[in-house]
Amino acid sequence: MNDKKLGFGLMRLPLTDQGDPGSIDMGELKEMVDLFIGSGYSYFDTAWMYHKHSSETAIREALTQRYPRDSYSLATKLHESYVKDGVTKDDIFYKQCKKTGVDYFDYYLIHSITDDAYESCVRKECFPWLLEKKKAGLVKHAGFSFHGTPPVLERILDDNPWVEFVQLQINYLDWD
Repeated sequence: MNDKKLGFGLMRLPLTDQGDPGSIDMGELKEMVDLFIGSGYSYFDTAWMYHKHSSETAIREALTQRYPRDSYSLATKLHESYVKDGVTKDDIFYKQCKKTGVDYFDYYLIHSITDDAYESCVRKECFPWLLEKKKAGLVKHAGFSFHGTPPVLERILDDNPWVEFVQLQINYLDWD
């Protein structure tokens, strides 16, 4: 792999039907993936809920079935709100492995943590679970995406000093 610093996000993909977020245009997506890899980039970012839960399946078809595993890095995410009604973190994780076609994730994030969501993550033991996945080699780098206030970010980092990275929601349009 390379050290180019641009990632390919799979949250907003070309569609065959603009009214249906699950209708990913696979031909165009494959062309985009080929161009991205052909340009020397290798980081792909998806999530359980993107495109009506079809983004992870799309990346399998466009990337993981077509390129050797050591030629790309794949990130995906778990949003704590999907862990409910008998659906476990493991249920979601192993479905993500199947949907994406990989045996491990290079980067795995607890997704979109707000101040309120962190309390739910604590109750649902999301961070200890993620650490176990890392120790088992199923996740190479463990982190979270954050959408809350600085005091809660500091608390999360104090509570989980082993976390390797944080993806912050920062919009430069909000800067003075």
